[in-house]
Amino acid sequence: MAIPISSFIRCILYIYCFSAFLCLHAHEVRETTEIHHLHHTHIVQLSSLMPSTTCSASTKGPKRKASLRVIHKYGPCFQSNEGQVQVPSHVEILLQDQSRVNSIHSKFSNYSNGNKLWESKASTLPVKSGLILGTGNYIVTVGFGTPKRDLKLVFDTGSDLTWTQCKPCTGQCYKQVDPIFDPSKSTSYANITCPTPSCFQLSSATGRSQQCSTSKKCIYLAEYGDGSFTTGYFSKERLTITSDVMDNFIFGCGQDNEGLFNGFAGLLSLGLAQVSLVKQTAQKYGQFFSYCLPSTTSSTGHLTFGKGNGVSNTTKFTPMLKLSQGPSFYGLNLIGISVGGQKLSIPTSVFSTVGTIIDSGTVITRLPPIAYNALRTTFRKLMRNYPMTSPISLLDTCYDLSKSKSVSIPHISFLFDGAVSVDLDKVGIFYMLSPTQACLAFAGNSDPSNIAIFGNVQQKGLEVLYDVARGRIGFRPGGCS
Repeated sequence: MAIPISSFIRCILYIYCFSAFLCLHAHEVRETTEIHHLHHTHIVQLSSLMPSTTCSASTKGPKRKASLRVIHKYGPCFQSNEGQVQVPSHVEILLQDQSRVNSIHSKFSNYSNGNKLWESKASTLPVKSGLILGTGNYIVTVGFGTPKRDLKLVFDTGSDLTWTQCKPCTGQCYKQVDPIFDPSKSTSYANITCPTPSCFQLSSATGRSQQCSTSKKCIYLAEYGDGSFTTGYFSKERLTITSDVMDNFIFGCGQDNEGLFNGFAGLLSLGLAQVSLVKQTAQKYGQFFSYCLPSTTSSTGHLTFGKGNGVSNTTKFTPMLKLSQGPSFYGLNLIGISVGGQKLSIPTSVFSTVGTIIDSGTVITRLPPIAYNALRTTFRKLMRNYPMTSPISLLDTCYDLSKSKSVSIPHISFLFDGAVSVDLDKVGIFYMLSPTQACLAFAGNSDPSNIAIFGNVQQKGLEVLYDVARGRIGFRPGGCS
C-alpha cells in the first residue's frame, strides 16, 4: 500500500529535526567541555616560567628567628660561585636524576606490599637549589663551630646523616665555595669515641656498623647511588640556625669526599633516623619543618623549623606513611590524579601496591606506568593546539612554544588520603628547557613494581609542611607567593 506524500514528508522532517537536535546537543556538549577545560587551565606568560638574570626574593619565609632563605645553586642569587661551579646540561641533570631514582628504587626492590602506615618554637633557613648526587637539590646556609663558620649545605629529606668537609682532608676534598671547615679552630668540636652508644647510632643512618680508628675515634662512611662517597670522623659540634644554637650536634666531619659533589660544603639531613637534624632538634622544634622551593633559579625560597605561631588553616594535611623498606623517606598515600578538572581512570591499586614517597632531591616526579600513560594521554589531548617537539632524555612530552607568548597549561591535581586534593602550581608542571621549549615534568617508572616519587618540580609553588610528631604532611597551595 502506498504511503501518502504528506506522511512521507512528515517522516523526513522528523528525521531532519532529530538529526539537527543531535548535532546541536553534540555542539553544546563540546562547547561545555571546552569551557570546563578553560576553567581548569593556567594561562601563563612564558617569561614567568624562566629565570631572570638578577636575583629576585620572590618567597619570604615566616617571620621567625630561625627561618633560612633558600636559593638556586646555579642562579644569580648564588653569585659567589660564579666561575667555580660548572653548570650541567639538561641531559646531564636528567641522567643524574635517574641515578638518584635508581638508588631509591633499589632500597625498595624487595618491597611489594604497598605502604605501611605508622600513624603516628620556629626556625627558617633560606634554600638554594643546586645539584647533589646528580640531582637538583637545594642549598641553605648554617653555622658550624665556635666561633661560627657559615657553610652552604644541600638539604635532603631522603638522607639521615649531616656531614661537611673538614680539614686537614687526609684523603681528598672537592672544591667548594666556602672555606673548608677546620675543627682545630673550633672550641666546641669533639670526636665521638668508639665503641660507644653514640657511635652505634651510625648504623641507622648509613646502614653500616660502627668502625673505630686506631686512636678509638668513631669512623663513618656514607655511599651514594652514583658512586659518590664521604668518610671521616663521627663528631659533635655547635650548630647554629640563624640565631638558634644547638650544642653537641652529631655530624660527619669528612676527611675523604669524592664523586659528583661540587661547590657546596656538605649535606643537611632531614630524614627520619635518630641522627638526622629533625630528630636531634626534636625538643626545640617539635619535629616540625616546612619549606618553599624557589620557583626558578633566580628566585628564593625558605626552610623553616618549628610551628612558630601555628599553621595556616588553608593547609591540607594527609597522613604520613612510614615505609618498612625505606625508613628514611616520607611516605604518602596517593590515590588519584586529575588533569584539566577531570579525574583520570586509574585504579587506586596502581598506587597502593607500590607506595609513594615525597623527596626533595628527586627532580622529576615518577609514576607507575599505567598512571603516567593516563596522565600523558590526557595532557597531550588538552595541549593539542601546541606543536610537539623531540623528547629529551626521560621526558617524552615536549612542546615547541616559539610562536607563543603565553600558554594554557591544564591543571594537574594529586589526590591523597584524607580527601586531600593538591593543585600543582603553574611552575610545577613543565620542565623548561629554554624560553621556547617545555616538557611535561613527569616520567613513568620502567618497572611497574617500583615506588612512585613526588619530585621537587611538582613541589614548587607549594608550601610543604612535615609534622613528624603527628604523623602528617601538609600542602598549602599559594603558600609561597
